[in-house]
Amino acid sequence: MGNQVPRKIFFTKGVGSHKKELHSFELALRDAGIEKCNLVMVSSIFPPGCKVISREKGLKELQPGDITYCVMSRNCSSEPRRLIAASVGCAIPADKNAYGYISEHHAFGKTSVETGDYAEDLAAAMLASTLGIDFDVDASWDEKEEIFKISGKIVRTRNVTQSAIVKNDGYTSVLAAAVFVF
Repeated sequence: MGNQVPRKIFFTKGVGSHKKELHSFELALRDAGIEKCNLVMVSSIFPPGCKVISREKGLKELQPGDITYCVMSRNCSSEPRRLIAASVGCAIPADKNAYGYISEHHAFGKTSVETGDYAEDLAAAMLASTLGIDFDVDASWDEKEEIFKISGKIVRTRNVTQSAIVKNDGYTSVLAAAVFVF
């Protein structure tokens, strides 16, 4: 394939429940709209110049059987009433020629907001370290926002997060993904 850099990215999430674990994951993929792809998990780089597009536009660009690169977080449990979550966070630098970071995080007993904030913080911390910004991931959100404003280097962070409470019988799966489009 050579050196291919994705030019577009979209974010999606899904949840599925079934008596069988694998089927619950398949239903979560279906809910996210990416079940028809051959997914290849990649690590955490948001490519320079990559454009964030809507889930709807991104899904239209995928064909059944496509080899599709993504950063995915997933979680699954069969423990009734257990709160599970999966999140992908993203930090995009102001400089369009620079790369950003995508992080994945999954949690038990944490809400969508808590899990999403943590994933976003992880991505921001990874980006900040490459930009030479001292970033304390354990500091409060207001303090981090101030660091972003002072540095002028980080434009935006975001996350996509799916949480669910496990049903009483079988498995529940959640996933969140940043999906690359060429």
